[in-house]
Amino acid sequence: MMNIAVIFAGGVGRRMHSREVPKQFLRLHDKPIIIHTLEVFEKSPEIDSIVVSCLKNYIGYLNDLIHQFNLNKVQAIVPGGSTGQESIYNGLVAAAKIGDRNKDIVLIHDGVRPLINEATIKNNIDSVKEHGSAITSVKAKETILVVDDKESIDNVPDRSHSRLARAPQSFYLDDILSAHEQAIKEGRDDFIDSCSMMTYYGHRLYLIQGPQENIKVTTPDDFYIMRALLDAKEDYQIYGLDDKN
Repeated sequence: MMNIAVIFAGGVGRRMHSREVPKQFLRLHDKPIIIHTLEVFEKSPEIDSIVVSCLKNYIGYLNDLIHQFNLNKVQAIVPGGSTGQESIYNGLVAAAKIGDRNKDIVLIHDGVRPLINEATIKNNIDSVKEHGSAITSVKAKETILVVDDKESIDNVPDRSHSRLARAPQSFYLDDILSAHEQAIKEGRDDFIDSCSMMTYYGHRLYLIQGPQENIKVTTPDDFYIMRALLDAKEDYQIYGLDDKN
């Protein structure tokens, strides 16, 4: 049995307004964001292999980066799809070719979410072994408003019972791949993430608590926040002496 990280980095980052470079290849601390992310999984003793779903035109560039930064666990780079759902599916298919579909665990993670830690990875794997799934989440720090199509408030959930879904989102490979195959049969290509898809197909999902700093770089504001977090982590001002804190 293997634990395989499936990293999807197929987006073009329109909300980032970076005209030349997709957001996952923007540089922070002298290396692209995607490399920061991959290095966390590379260094984890819990992870056996890594698959990356990447923009087709950037596969060669990413392959060069992987050699440059000695990322030996990356076993496959596959083209991303026209949607995030398709990019994840392509990565899962590659994972099944590398390992054992019926036994392996996959951790599905955003390439632009590098501030995870070893504890989060281990907790994901432990939860899958115990419950069959793991959805990394954080407690909502502000009030969440559910609105209708006209932007009127429809519901105000109790914040104490509200969580924000993050990543990794982890499953047995056969479970999540079967859900994707069912979605393809039904012509469904609009699932926002693996959590939504698995819920739709009747799977019960289990939450684990992740770090608040595990943000996704989507907009220019996120980029500057990420840079500040990396600066703080490097200076040992906030997160302690290692990535387990």
